[in-house]
Amino acid sequence: MTKITRLFDFPYYQLDKQNLPDALVTKQNGVWVKTSTQEYIDKANTISRALLRMGIQKNDKIAVISTNNRTEWNIMDIGVLQTGAQNVPIYPTISEDDYQYILNHCEAKYCFVSDAEVLRKVNLIKNNVPNLKEVFSFNDIEGCKSWKELLKLGEDKTNQNEVEDRKDDVQTTDLATIIYTSGTTGKPKGVMLSHQNIVSNALDSSNRIPFDATNSKALSFLPICHIFERMILYLYQYYGVSIYFGESIDKISDNLKEVKPTVMSVVPRLLEKVYDSIYAKGTALTGIKKKLFFWAIDLGLKYEPYGANGFWYEFQLKIARKLIFSKWKEGLGGNLDLMVSGSAALQPRLTKVFAAAGIPVMEGYGLTETSPVISVNDMRNKGFKVGTVGKVIDYVEVKIAEDGEILCKGPNVMMGYYKDDVQTKEVLKDGYFHTGDIGEFDSEGFLRITDRKKEMFKTSGGKYIAPQLLENTMKQSRFIEQIMVIGDGQKMPAAFIQPNFEFVKEWATLHNVPLGSTNEEIIANPKVIERIQQEVDLLNEKFGNWEKIKRFELTPDLWTIPAGHLTPTLKLKRKVVLEKYHGLYEKIYN
Repeated sequence: MTKITRLFDFPYYQLDKQNLPDALVTKQNGVWVKTSTQEYIDKANTISRALLRMGIQKNDKIAVISTNNRTEWNIMDIGVLQTGAQNVPIYPTISEDDYQYILNHCEAKYCFVSDAEVLRKVNLIKNNVPNLKEVFSFNDIEGCKSWKELLKLGEDKTNQNEVEDRKDDVQTTDLATIIYTSGTTGKPKGVMLSHQNIVSNALDSSNRIPFDATNSKALSFLPICHIFERMILYLYQYYGVSIYFGESIDKISDNLKEVKPTVMSVVPRLLEKVYDSIYAKGTALTGIKKKLFFWAIDLGLKYEPYGANGFWYEFQLKIARKLIFSKWKEGLGGNLDLMVSGSAALQPRLTKVFAAAGIPVMEGYGLTETSPVISVNDMRNKGFKVGTVGKVIDYVEVKIAEDGEILCKGPNVMMGYYKDDVQTKEVLKDGYFHTGDIGEFDSEGFLRITDRKKEMFKTSGGKYIAPQLLENTMKQSRFIEQIMVIGDGQKMPAAFIQPNFEFVKEWATLHNVPLGSTNEEIIANPKVIERIQQEVDLLNEKFGNWEKIKRFELTPDLWTIPAGHLTPTLKLKRKVVLEKYHGLYEKIYN
């Protein structure tokens, strides 16, 4: 097997090492259906042959929109890339207007959808997308062409030599994909990533992730349309890891128990929910069991790697793992020994408590524009440090600008924004990508992110406020589901808070607090406001007087992607949230 230089080389590399019987596994009608490495390649070649017969040319764009990760997505990915065309993945949860913008902007020739809901959204706008020839679906949907038509069209192997010619014609520096970032403001930007960008990132990250080659099993449920999960799937293929696709976020608990994975990638929000769920079960215990549970939690919150806390701590930790933490591990399938976290900052308490439980979370850092990994923690060789995003990966260079911005250079840095030279020149200067994040290196070379450059603001007293730092701290409270810190140009920082309504109801039942039936009644309840004030006051202690949140207002609605509060990667759309709660803003400051 030659060196991997293009994305479609990954499955061939895997086949050369071992033909996995369960390379890709998706649940269909209640049964996990396995696809071997050989079948994966065979079907990808079938798709390539069909696309050539449909007239697909080099550099044509094919959009893929899938609600869940699934085997078909990966087969399409390799099938498209082998023809020299580009796979343009689109977030399923964005608006129809954004679908229309992206499909027109990239001039997509064909679109593949997963299910009826995505098809419904595409059908609403497809008459306004002149380049779009046809829509195909992975699920069988009446009135929509099935992707199986391509598998039929490509059965005849007589044009396979044409596929081989197309593959040979694809260079490592050629464009592989355009990923539209879910901008917190304005229209989505199309990030152009070459084969080399993503291949280099997978290979240069590979020595940071300890896999037992061909003996590891991954559960994949983070959206594959995001470069974080997509790159990791190529990395799994490189290592010969069997990939099981989770059904949905709601069924993650069931899937963990069925699949019993050894590894999965996560986002902080999921870990917060897992921790809260475990904590709630601990609260419901009584007597000695409850005491032991909270003793183990307290121990976990003091965790430091590499035995730094000394012999007595490690001895207690051993007991806690046997009595308490082993049950956590069982609840996550029993075999999970590594989670990789990205997309947003992870609260240090979660890093500590999961590492203490024997399920370490390796936090990393990167952006779509860097394919994505810039740095990542690694438990081995003293490469793990709580509160940091690890050390920079091989062949990537990072320097900190005078104003603290993180600048990145390397084979992972994007080609630019599609059809947008102006914005490309704004972020790519002298070979360095300007990340927009503020950070610093410590004395041991670990990178720490402190905030987003654009999100930092000054109060009228001239003091800088880093909102993410405050928000991540406040979200440690089980009463607070979402929070946005405000106060640009004002005399003090304040916040909008969406309470964790489920937990508030549990607390109210326990303390005989009558709440009323609606969220509006809950947030107006003086006892609820008073209790959340206590939480804010307690967590405020960690900050300087000028940073403390002086006032807050509670919001009745849930902050979600469909409602527009959050991007598909669960980041705050600050401008939108500010507009939605303009009345509350006026109430706080005027």
